[in-house]
Parts: sequence; structure tokens; C-alpha cells
Amino acid sequence: MVDLDLLAYLESFVSEERKSRFRDVLSNRTNFITVVTEDVFQVHNTSAVIRSCDVFGIQTAHLIEERFGNRLDKNIAMGAQQWVDVHSYKTASDCLKNLRSKGYMLVATTPERKAHSLDDFPLKKPIALCFGTEKEGLSDEILDQSDYQLKIPMVGFTQSLNISVSAAIILHKLTQELRNSDHPWQLTEEEKVMKQLDWTMKSINHVEEILARYKKDAKI
Repeated sequence: MVDLDLLAYLESFVSEERKSRFRDVLSNRTNFITVVTEDVFQVHNTSAVIRSCDVFGIQTAHLIEERFGNRLDKNIAMGAQQWVDVHSYKTASDCLKNLRSKGYMLVATTPERKAHSLDDFPLKKPIALCFGTEKEGLSDEILDQSDYQLKIPMVGFTQSLNISVSAAIILHKLTQELRNSDHPWQLTEEEKVMKQLDWTMKSINHVEEILARYKKDAKI
């Protein structure tokens, strides 16, 4: 449960324009779609995917970093990591187990011929879009456990795209489709308030001192 008194107190330190901007962005945020990257080698690719998540309203992303370690560059993400909830995992198994527990259908993106076209994808329940490393793509573990395999239709000689480009194309289409659907795609009111508090705290300089003052005054 969010401390609404604390939120009101902290909001007194940010502008009305900032508060309004938070509300507008949150009205378009969703957890109906989430994104997974697996062992992406190029730092700029992971960071660009996180930026696309922010741009298209995806609130949560999951990074499997088993082989190459941390792959998120704050400069390339251009601050998007402040607004998107990013979860890191040491193994694909841990990530998939978490997603399954939250009711997500696993959608593996792959250029393989047997994969279904993005144009025909049935967006009927919460999905986790999985993107693999640049050369090999997704691991057999994720491909084998996926509920659906998805590809972007291509008509040129080149039959592959950069992972960050693929993510942007797919997210653009599916988020548009989602917002035009009857699915309960928006964040719950509690989730919105939690993010409002989180983003407000991230927007205040020396917020630790201000929190300490609030706790002292409130005798917490």
C-alpha cells in the first residue's frame, strides 16, 4: 500500500507540469505486454530496446544476462531505465519461471520460416516478447518453452533485422493493436500510484534528506 501522505508531500517539490506529465504517461503504460532480452552482446542494442519500451508504453522489461553480464548503457538508453522497471536474471530458467508465475504467454521472436507472421498474431492474453542475441538468436530453452513463435514479414534479400529495430517494429504494431482492443491493458490504479511515487522520488534532488525530514516530522 502506497503512503498517499508521503506522495502528496513529495509532490510539493515538483512542478505541476511534471506531475501532469507523469499522469499522462501512466495513462498509456501497460504490463499486458512485457519484453525479454536474452544474452544480447552489443550494449547499445539492449539499451535501445529499453528506450523503445519507454516510447511505446511498456512498463516492465526482463534482461537475461547469463553469458555477457550487464548489457544496459544508461547513455544510450537516454534515461529510459528510470521510467521502465528493468529486472535482471542470471539464467533463462529463472526469468521464464517468473513470467509463467505472472500468467504471461511466452512469444519467441525468430526469423525461422515456421514462425507465424506478425500480421497474423492473435493478441488475446498477456505476452512476454522474447528477443535473442544478435547472431544465434534465442536459446533452444526459450524456443522450446515458447507458446508461440513470431516473425516480422520481410520481402527483400535480407532476412534479418537488428534486435533493437525488430523490437521497435513489433512493439509499435502490438501496442497500437492493444490500445484499440477491449483488453484490460492499462496499469491498475494501485500500480499507477506506485509509479507516481517512484518517479516523483527520482525527480527530486537530495530526496534522501527530504524523506528523512518527512519521517522525523511524521515520527515514523
